[in-house]
Amino acid sequence: MVSSETMKLDVHLRNIKESSEVLDECIEKGLLERQRTIGFTTSAAAVDLLEMLLHKRNLLEQGTIIKHQWFRSKNKLEEKLPFDFPEKKEFFDLIFKIEEKRNILCYGKPQKIEVLKEVIETFQLLKQKCKEAGVDEL
Repeated sequence: MVSSETMKLDVHLRNIKESSEVLDECIEKGLLERQRTIGFTTSAAAVDLLEMLLHKRNLLEQGTIIKHQWFRSKNKLEEKLPFDFPEKKEFFDLIFKIEEKRNILCYGKPQKIEVLKEVIETFQLLKQKCKEAGVDEL
């Protein structure tokens, strides 16, 4: 029998793989033509990465959902996720960096390619840090 924790990790993994494929397609088709997709995808995938890590470490209760909006306020984030873990500041800083650009990418005027590359590179770094922190499935 598969535990609900394993199923939760499987859902996160599936979502992360889908997001990674979408980002690869954005790179292939041209970043400037996929600005909104990059904003939505990196934001959602960053939260999935964090949830997966925290679930693996039993730091997040089953059924808890982290909302990307929490990364607009450090106070709100500390209220919602008050516990510590070794990479907390580094992970939160990377996700803050992605969220900082999310709304302008999703709803704003076209951005320079450097902004799009920076968001994707930040996401890729977060993904790599998750692997290094023990999310082996990635």
